[in-house]
Amino acid sequence: MAIKTCVFDAYGTLFDVAAAARQAACEPDFNHISDSWPVLAENWRQKQLQYTWLRAVVGAHDDFWTITQEGLDWALEKSGHAQDAALRERLLALYWELQSYPEVPMMLARLKEAGLNTAILSNGSPDMLAGAVQSAGIDAYLDDVLSVESVAVFKPDARVYDLVLKRFGGDLGDVLFVSSNGWDAACATGYGFQTAWVNRASDPVDRLPWRPEHVLNDLRKIPEIAGI
Repeated sequence: MAIKTCVFDAYGTLFDVAAAARQAACEPDFNHISDSWPVLAENWRQKQLQYTWLRAVVGAHDDFWTITQEGLDWALEKSGHAQDAALRERLLALYWELQSYPEVPMMLARLKEAGLNTAILSNGSPDMLAGAVQSAGIDAYLDDVLSVESVAVFKPDARVYDLVLKRFGGDLGDVLFVSSNGWDAACATGYGFQTAWVNRASDPVDRLPWRPEHVLNDLRKIPEIAGI
C-alpha cells in the first residue's frame, strides 16, 4: 500500500541519545569519564527502556523525564559516580539539547516536499520532545509530535500506536513506522503498520512473533521506502 504518513520514534531514531555522555566527556570538568562514557551511556539507555516496560506491565506510569533521571541514577551508581552531583546535573541538561543524526533534516525535508504526513511518536514527555525538536531545528518538517502521555502508558502498548490513526486517519497500511528499537519496530509490524528498523549498532533481530519489514543502517533510505 502507498505510504501517506511517516512516523518516527524519537530517542535513538531521530536524536542521538549517546550525545549527552559523549559531549560531557569532552568537557574539562568531566574528563574523568573520557574512557567510560560509552558504557555509562549504554547503561543509562538500557535502564531507561527497561523502566518503561516494567511500569507499563504493572500499571505504574510516570512521565519519561522521571524515568530518564532514574535510569541515569542507576547508571551513575553502576559506574561509581553516584555521588557526582555535578556530572548528573550536566548530563541531564545535555539530554534536553540532543541533536539529530546528520541525515535527519534532509530526510524529513524530502518527505514533506513529497506531501507526506510526518510525525514523532515517542515515550518522551511533551516538554522533553519539544526541547529536542527545537534544539535539532526540525520542527518545520514535522506535522505533529505525539507523546504517550496522552494515554499514560508506554510503548509497545497498542494504545500508543492508536494515536497515529486518531491524528492522521487513513488505514494501518498507509503508515510507515520507523524506530531504532528492534522491539518497537517488530511490535508495530504486529500492530499493522509498515515498518523500518534503523539498526545503527548492527544488532541481531529480536526473537519476537513479528519482524520489521525493512532493516537499515541509517535513515537515508526512508524516502525510497516511502515511495519517493
